[in-house]
Amino acid sequence: MNLNDFSVSHTEGKARAGLLKTSRGYVETPVFMPVGTAATVKAMTPETLKTIGSQIILCNTYHLMIRPGEKVVAHLGGLNKFMNWSGPILTDSGGFQVMSLSKLRQLDENGVTFRSHIDGKKFLLSPEGSIRIQETLQSTIIMSFDECTPFPVEKKLAEKSMKLSSRWAERSKLSFTGANGSMLFGIQQGGMFKDLREQSALCLNSIGFDGYAIGGLAVGEPQEKMFEVLNYSTDFFPKDRPRYLMGVGKPSDIVGAVLRGIDMFDCVIPTRSGRNGQAFVKDGIINLKNAKHKFDEKPIDENCSCYCCSNYSRGYLSHLVRCNEILGSILLTLHNLYFYTNLMKKIRELIQTGDFTAFAKNFST
Repeated sequence: MNLNDFSVSHTEGKARAGLLKTSRGYVETPVFMPVGTAATVKAMTPETLKTIGSQIILCNTYHLMIRPGEKVVAHLGGLNKFMNWSGPILTDSGGFQVMSLSKLRQLDENGVTFRSHIDGKKFLLSPEGSIRIQETLQSTIIMSFDECTPFPVEKKLAEKSMKLSSRWAERSKLSFTGANGSMLFGIQQGGMFKDLREQSALCLNSIGFDGYAIGGLAVGEPQEKMFEVLNYSTDFFPKDRPRYLMGVGKPSDIVGAVLRGIDMFDCVIPTRSGRNGQAFVKDGIINLKNAKHKFDEKPIDENCSCYCCSNYSRGYLSHLVRCNEILGSILLTLHNLYFYTNLMKKIRELIQTGDFTAFAKNFST
């Protein structure tokens, strides 16, 4: 293996179990990345994340450039030292967040001019600027700068946006130095249109990236529409590179996406749900705000061995949630991330034994 490399050890249909080698260590795939937007996974310490089996986390370029600023992070030793996380870190390019500031930004060929959502300060974020910031942060995996279209979107607008993202991808690659042994991923766009998705992938393939992300999904489209796009999108990319579905998602989204050839995922759902009193279990979601849990002596999941389920009852957790106690957010976030981490571990094992397709057919969470 080279310094940065990816290998597939087992396949079952389109589903793949593999190993991604980064400058910060190995990542077994398929993998879920907890979201640490501002250099912290909310309510979790890095030590806890390691204990529950997290391999790689995601941080956000937009939020870190706004506060505290990439120069501060660099002065304090780079992202890994800054947040005391020794494993790989993937940084979003900032494009999605900037695009969501529709009333605060202006877009042109050069990039996006926008005002901070915190103090109104004016910024310009270009492909070159995004890469520079991510390299200053010392990210392990850097994302190219792109424009993300909403759902639904007219084909003409989707095509215009896709072509702009393709030109930005080329500029991102030209600006990328590979400092600190980092990797660069390109991002496919094209809305819900197969021909545009293919054009985008062909362009990215010709530029050449260490991995490929599928963007522009999880933006409000129904699950069946997302799966329809994934059915063909993964076929457009090289088999020897990791595929990353950005911003997804619910457990059933992840299982269905793995079935269609995706290797990497990130989403705020497990952490946000934990802070809102919701816990994931095999059969769905438990809402600890409900009064019916008040006298419940059972753990969230009797078959779960996480710290939360090993030590606390639903009744106590319901009390914490209803009182807005911080410990409730901590324990439920821990449980949810443990659930996701173990789901990914089980998926990898099932692909290796050839039993994943049968599992996916009956999965509903």
